[in-house]
Amino acid sequence: MIRISLIVAVVFSLLGDDIALGQNSECNRECLRDTLMRYMNAVVNNEPENSGVIVGFRQTENAEVKRLGTGAWQSVTGLGEVQRHFIDTVSGQAAYFGLVEESGKPAIVSVRVKVVDRQITEAEWYIGREGDPGMQGEPAPDGSGAGPFDPANLIANPPPPERNLPRGKRLSRESLRGVANSYFDAITANDGTIMMIHPWCTRIENGRQITGRALPEGSDDGYQGRTNCSSGIRPTGRLNIALVTSRRYLVVDEQQQVVMGTVVFLRNPDSINWRLGLSEFFYIDEALISEVQAAMFYAPPDLPIPNWPPYGGSFPLPASAAATR
Repeated sequence: MIRISLIVAVVFSLLGDDIALGQNSECNRECLRDTLMRYMNAVVNNEPENSGVIVGFRQTENAEVKRLGTGAWQSVTGLGEVQRHFIDTVSGQAAYFGLVEESGKPAIVSVRVKVVDRQITEAEWYIGREGDPGMQGEPAPDGSGAGPFDPANLIANPPPPERNLPRGKRLSRESLRGVANSYFDAITANDGTIMMIHPWCTRIENGRQITGRALPEGSDDGYQGRTNCSSGIRPTGRLNIALVTSRRYLVVDEQQQVVMGTVVFLRNPDSINWRLGLSEFFYIDEALISEVQAAMFYAPPDLPIPNWPPYGGSFPLPASAAATR
């Protein structure tokens, strides 16, 4: 009897980490969605006590850490007309993308939460607002130079509704991440042929339609005479992006075949353009990207982004880069 008890104790000791992982993975799609929306509704109502967050919970908004009950907790008063949810039962994370009401005005947000034992340990917000700084900083008094923002277009052209693709048409998690990563590899290499996209791939940034513009007559830099996701990404292009760094693929929704990636666009050291913080949702169909929806913000030289582990690769900037401001 003593021997049996000893064997059981040893087995549990050896499997302790696996058992803990099993407990953390008990939160299925429905559970993760409910936990995400419990948090979002708690933010809307400024009720941290009803949000399900742990002691030591960490939240950032456009890379700035916010104390519990401040920031979006005070400014966001409702969820908007466009709402999409993405669930990753393997990583225990969920994401919200769409509109919120903030201080009486619409804002476009991406919100990622991490769930452990049915409690939220962290939340990461990317928020696009009217009149936000653009690529070269604060906008002019007439509004020119502001970052992209078009909630009306997002409402008129929303992301696809939630879907459940047949298992036979799903890529693996590793393949989904690889397809999404090809997008940023193409930008870094300045070679659009690396990008694994459908020719008609569309891109929307903070609600603003970026693709679909008419090309000059005779140009082949797009699809059927209009720009697509790889337009402009050529050795002769002028993207002024030194590196797409801090790449993180935090939510891989296998059921919907959607990958949420967050990255930082680093500029060349002598550039006056601000770095770009991006949260992007890649819709993948038949092993190629068909649509990209982004929530984004331009970061001043002294802001560390993305301000999440491993905290490297994009901050601090070289002194020469800050000096150009």
